[in-house]
Amino acid sequence: MDASAPALSVRDVTKTFQTPEGGQVHALDSVSLDIADGSFMVLLGPSGCGKTTLLRCIAGLEAPDSGQIDLRGQRIDDMPVWRRRVNTVFQSYALFPHMTVAQNIAFGLQMDKVPSAAIKRKVEASLEMVHLSGLGSRKPSQLSGGQQQRVALARALAKEPEVLLLDEPLSALDLKLRRGMQSELKRLQRETSITFVLVTHDQDEAMAMGDQVAVFNAGRIVQVGEPREVYLRPNSRFVADFIGEANVLTGRLDTYGLVIESLGLVPRDRLLDGTLLPAGPVHVAVRPENVTLDRDPVGTAKVTDVSYVGGDIRVEVQTASLTIVSRVPSQRVAPPSIGDRVSVSFAVESLCVVAD
Repeated sequence: MDASAPALSVRDVTKTFQTPEGGQVHALDSVSLDIADGSFMVLLGPSGCGKTTLLRCIAGLEAPDSGQIDLRGQRIDDMPVWRRRVNTVFQSYALFPHMTVAQNIAFGLQMDKVPSAAIKRKVEASLEMVHLSGLGSRKPSQLSGGQQQRVALARALAKEPEVLLLDEPLSALDLKLRRGMQSELKRLQRETSITFVLVTHDQDEAMAMGDQVAVFNAGRIVQVGEPREVYLRPNSRFVADFIGEANVLTGRLDTYGLVIESLGLVPRDRLLDGTLLPAGPVHVAVRPENVTLDRDPVGTAKVTDVSYVGGDIRVEVQTASLTIVSRVPSQRVAPPSIGDRVSVSFAVESLCVVAD
């Protein structure tokens, strides 16, 4: 294997499924992606966008119709599952209920004919790694959901895969457990230096965990980047809408700048990439936390909703033609009330021009 190659390289992978009605679903449409060795990659998107299908193609549980998947420079899409140096952790945990925790972890090693003494060492080390030392004799039914997920992780990591694939592994956990397991997964990835590939539809989870995020839509990857980059600089209206919450405003770019109806003019020389854009209609995205509302008896906007969301206050306002959302820390200022008139402003540097 080529040590300098990406851990995983996906090239033009296509996968189509036949529907019972005789139609076709294009689950993957010429998908290409490089995943760096030792990184934590998150595949993010709505249900049915193709992210799980790609994970299953990497694992060998689905065969792509065309394209190629390489692991450290070696082609694996034509290999049987058992020869691929990847392991998968499923949403359902998939633990054997009649086996103890230790037996579950040992099972894959036994199938690989690892010597008994080495299996015992690996099982003990794996239990310690996921903070379950002393629970090896319990059955899965005697563990909490979070503990069962740790066993599934220990079983996958015991085989020391080149890549660990995680198919929405935290979706069955409650919010507090899920956040705790997010931290555990990041810790395990750092300590083992194994390449992790996580599938999720949860934007917050993706932002919190990934070194890189690949955003899927309708069988294609529409943007890849660091979480902060994808959040602050979405490249399309879809990404802006899907990642967190965004105000996507329509304006018109001319010689002088960007005119947004009801909000006024943004000078061209202060607009991100403004000098590179042709004149005409454009869409710009601005995050709610970058929208400022000031009480103003003659303001162009009227407050239509105020709600508390954790440490923030979400305020929705309506202009003559736009609905705009602002978020401010709940401890900073008293929020406006429903019915108040306000003026709307935002830092020009927070605007991002997006494609349709």
